[in-house]
Amino acid sequence: MNIDLSPEALLKQLGYATTEQSITQIKKAIENTNGFENFSKHILSLHDELAHIKGVVALSSSKDVFKIKGSEEISKEIQDEFHELVKHWSNKYKIKIEQVQKKPTYYILGQ
Repeated sequence: MNIDLSPEALLKQLGYATTEQSITQIKKAIENTNGFENFSKHILSLHDELAHIKGVVALSSSKDVFKIKGSEEISKEIQDEFHELVKHWSNKYKIKIEQVQKKPTYYILGQ
């Protein structure tokens, strides 16, 4: 099943206001994410799954891509769970990610 999400719907699902600036930003992220249409629905499920460990899927402020961000203000065990969850998600859906300088942040590069 392929779910076609509009940029506005995706912004709302990720907790963003639908401003002209955020719509432009998310369109650029979608364009820069190889194969986005094939796994867009999985971004939302990951976003929901990360909530209990204070993680989110968000728009990067430094690159025109999506990022997966975890909290640095949590226990080592929860940080480990965050990294394992992200890597499992990436492997399961064959999505390339790039960790940002050993932080609990990953860029979603696409398929």
